[in-house]
Amino acid sequence: MMMKVSPRVSVHVCLCNTRHGKECPHYNNKRGDSATADSPEKMKPEQATHNKMTTATSSPSPVVGLRGVVSSLVAFFIVVSSVSLLFDRGHESQVQLAVQHRHQEVKVAAAGGREAQVQWTDELMGEAMRGSGEECNWSLGRWVYDNTSQPLYSGLNCSFIFDEVACEKYGRNDTRYQYWRWQPDGCDLPRFNATKLLEKLRNKRMVFVGDSINRNQWVSMVCMVEASIPEGQKMRVYNGSLISFTAFEYNATIDFYWSPLILESNSDNPIIHRVEYRIIRAEKIEKHARAWGNADVIVFNSYLWWRKQKPDMKMKVMYGSFEDGDAKLDEVEMVEGFEIALKKVTEWVGANINNKTKIYFAGSSPTHTWASDWGGDDSNKCLNESEPIQKVGYKGATTDYSMMDKAKQIFRPLEQKGINVQILNFTQLTDYRIDAHPTVFRRQFTPLTKEQIANPSSYADCTHWCLPGVPDVWNHFLYSYLVQK
Repeated sequence: MMMKVSPRVSVHVCLCNTRHGKECPHYNNKRGDSATADSPEKMKPEQATHNKMTTATSSPSPVVGLRGVVSSLVAFFIVVSSVSLLFDRGHESQVQLAVQHRHQEVKVAAAGGREAQVQWTDELMGEAMRGSGEECNWSLGRWVYDNTSQPLYSGLNCSFIFDEVACEKYGRNDTRYQYWRWQPDGCDLPRFNATKLLEKLRNKRMVFVGDSINRNQWVSMVCMVEASIPEGQKMRVYNGSLISFTAFEYNATIDFYWSPLILESNSDNPIIHRVEYRIIRAEKIEKHARAWGNADVIVFNSYLWWRKQKPDMKMKVMYGSFEDGDAKLDEVEMVEGFEIALKKVTEWVGANINNKTKIYFAGSSPTHTWASDWGGDDSNKCLNESEPIQKVGYKGATTDYSMMDKAKQIFRPLEQKGINVQILNFTQLTDYRIDAHPTVFRRQFTPLTKEQIANPSSYADCTHWCLPGVPDVWNHFLYSYLVQK
């Protein structure tokens, strides 16, 4: 029997004013959907987490204590509902409220096992040679150390950075990772201009849809633009799976929507989602689509949750519903589930989106768990790496381009309707950046002990990215398409 718990809507608003010492709350699930959820590391027990919204003030207030009690009660109900509900229908009301304003890597457990390296597919290689219609291909090039124009913002000063990617704040003293600029072969990326981008987004809504890697990119984008917005003219709102950043002067919003498997799934809770037994509802996308269907720019990212965490991992696909009594559960390979999800996205986009909406599908973000790939010690993972790999054409053993190619093929029929889904191909340039992960320099649910820090194979995050850092280049690609097209 399923127990139903009534949905609770929680909206948190923060007007940032760093000059006067106010600090925006950070959207944390402590260890985020950390390497235990999205990377090939050994799964760890779920740790009870909840959003911890804090605001720096000059003196304590009794309201803060009350809010703490309320937050604890809300967290309790979230835990209860996550156990009792396979799919949280109450989440729909959260999405509707927020959008009314308009706007693994495969770790093969078998001894000595390692997934074979997947080479560039013919299609992506051909696109690289043709340059995707540009004068040259932005995806091919090298990392250049540049302490003059980089970084584009300060991670310590960005009011909206999340603690899971704030590496400098959490003790990373080697900040060289912030000063590498991507230099394409034979051309330059357009110089990033935050004001120009905000003008492009005036009276519009951009939304990033996906998993924690996509949230990593969203945080990067917000940090890249917020420094150019006057104090008191920007706001961040939390509402369930949706986080909205608004620039008032431009009436522009840049949102993130948590939907790691795109379709409705048992992983839809933005706080409690560290699940190995994953289920998607093959025919259900409408609930999520209401959160991004009215956007002018949509950036999808869905790769990490389709990667196997162990060799026999499969995706459960649910047809029908428990409510109607016709539920049917199939089991397919992870990549087949990926195809099911993308075909449903294509069907929905074709029926509901006009050709004025710009749609992007982000490239696959490599992880750097196996240090032996670049001549390191696997027991260290990516800890203490300080420079990118300089070998041109380097690809990690588990870096997979085939899913990008598959996405491009699935989206191709939309071109007949004048809808072009642009693939942001930043996978290989990201593969070079073994130096740019948070490792142990991020907020932890419980501070790591010396013994734990000495065991990076279990605790180092080599999946997500420090900011400023690599996702800034992903957004530079996005910016270049938006301003040049």
